[in-house]
Amino acid sequence: MGTLLKEMKDVISAIVPVTLVVVILQMIFVSAEWQAILQFVIGAFMTITGLGLFIGGAKMGLLPIGEKLGSKLPEKVSFPWIIASGFLLGFVVTVAEPDVRILASQIDDAGEQFVSDGLLIGAIALGVGIFVGIAFIRKIFQIPLIYMLIPSYGVVFLFATFVPEEFIAIAFDSGGVTTGPITVPFILALSIGVASVLRGNKNESSSDSFGLVAMASIGPILAVLILGVLFYD
Repeated sequence: MGTLLKEMKDVISAIVPVTLVVVILQMIFVSAEWQAILQFVIGAFMTITGLGLFIGGAKMGLLPIGEKLGSKLPEKVSFPWIIASGFLLGFVVTVAEPDVRILASQIDDAGEQFVSDGLLIGAIALGVGIFVGIAFIRKIFQIPLIYMLIPSYGVVFLFATFVPEEFIAIAFDSGGVTTGPITVPFILALSIGVASVLRGNKNESSSDSFGLVAMASIGPILAVLILGVLFYD
């Protein structure tokens, strides 16, 4: 309960100032109707409540279970199964990520009909899953992060030369939305758990636990660019 109250206080301190600034600007420069201002304030209140509950729930539920799952996997299964589990979890968590669905709906609202929403979400989730698996390979074999990032972005820029600008913009936005409130907490917690077992000490493995989100964000970029190559005439 203490965690939830703390997160609610943090969310209030972050959102209330923004709400006040927006209301003041609307009243001075826009002369918005009071109904619109009231609707905005109600929406801000709902945002505070929902975000506070979500972040508190993530810290109370997603983070502990993700870290525990990551610490138990190396003890129960072999390395190929760890990699496969990373792929599967990266895929399903991304499908559940609200930011990914918002991006797909925004593309549809903008009138861009390159691919269907389902195909786009599936491609993004597949890209995240594959690169989470690759990130686990890096962790298992202790490969320096830079040796994975530079070649991966090299492939990204190579594919970017074969697709129209619209796909490039959507691809890099896809990489951004996967670092959302569901994917990041769970994947990072999972990574910390795996690293703590592989290196034997949680504190010493902390630096090895990060970089996974950087790797995971490359996957959807590359996946959308591949879609661009396949569907662009």
